Amino acid sequence: MNTPILDSREAIAQLDKENMLGSIEELGLQVQHAWEDLKSVHFTKKADIHNVVIAGMGGSGLGADVIKHLFKEELQVPFDYVHDYTLPGYVNQNTLVVLSSYSGTTEEPLACGEQAKEAGAQIMVIAAGGTLETFAKENGYTMYKIDPKYNPSNQPRMAIGYAVFGTIGLLSRAGVISVSHEQVEAVVKTIQKQVENCKVEVQGEENPAKALAYSMVDRRPIFVVSDFLEGAAHVSTNQGNENAKIFADYQIVPEMNHHLLEGLQYPKSNVTTHIFIFVQSLLYHPKNVIRMQITQKIVEANEIDTLAVPLRSQTKIEQVFEMLTIFGFAGFYLAMLEGINPSPIPFVEDFKVDMKRMTQGL
Repeated sequence: MNTPILDSREAIAQLDKENMLGSIEELGLQVQHAWEDLKSVHFTKKADIHNVVIAGMGGSGLGADVIKHLFKEELQVPFDYVHDYTLPGYVNQNTLVVLSSYSGTTEEPLACGEQAKEAGAQIMVIAAGGTLETFAKENGYTMYKIDPKYNPSNQPRMAIGYAVFGTIGLLSRAGVISVSHEQVEAVVKTIQKQVENCKVEVQGEENPAKALAYSMVDRRPIFVVSDFLEGAAHVSTNQGNENAKIFADYQIVPEMNHHLLEGLQYPKSNVTTHIFIFVQSLLYHPKNVIRMQITQKIVEANEIDTLAVPLRSQTKIEQVFEMLTIFGFAGFYLAMLEGINPSPIPFVEDFKVDMKRMTQGL
């Protein structure tokens, strides 16, 4: 189980040239920083808010998915997100549209911004600068400008503390959700505890993130979660895709119980290529706690390996960040086992270049 590179910061630094490890370890500081900066952000409603739409792509859109599922039972208005160029037709003056782009130059939320403006929507912006900042300033829109002090890798997907709590803070200013200072402090403590559990100096199976990384080597991991952790599973999948360069995916209980259980038999290579990672929580709906157990049993009956990752924090918001921290480390450690620098995303960057070249004038 002991792998020298995972136990040596010096060896890790040889691969991790952009210091992604630093971004993972500073997740709690990102949360604190965002929350403090948002105290100076103000928003005045122009009309009652009847629905909310958040537009963002990749790492910049992940906060919306986390919030939608985490606050599902508290939200009093419909809440949606758009990972595309086009807003829903219902957007109007009673819609709060939040435009999210770490760089401030992502074309999809910029397109949505123009549509939101034309529809007379109430608009908020979260970005570190770029065209989106200019758009906010020129139109007098409320903006949370990310100061990525605690994201040394400067990768948008690793600014998840800023993305999630930046969005939470903006929605709090608009009266859509409510989060207390005590809840934020509890989240930070949870993250810090997991950082201590998962840091480089904790070796072998005593380190849950290293154990998880080792189990995913040369596998296609399927993260299985339920209800309030759906957004966190999306984050972990994206980070696995971009950091460890793996074909990770996620499934949701109870939905997967109604179809996927019959799709485990073929291809026969599933037995050697897949591993299902069940994220356990006693805060799920009681029936979903039972469903997770039965689902794992059926996957194992199909001779596919499984692993259980139990979450132990006291509240749903703490468990979201408990998962994000453990899986953030795990994806990073997997990249180290693969012998790759996790930060560069050459296929995504090449795609952007080709897209810009082929769509000029559209």
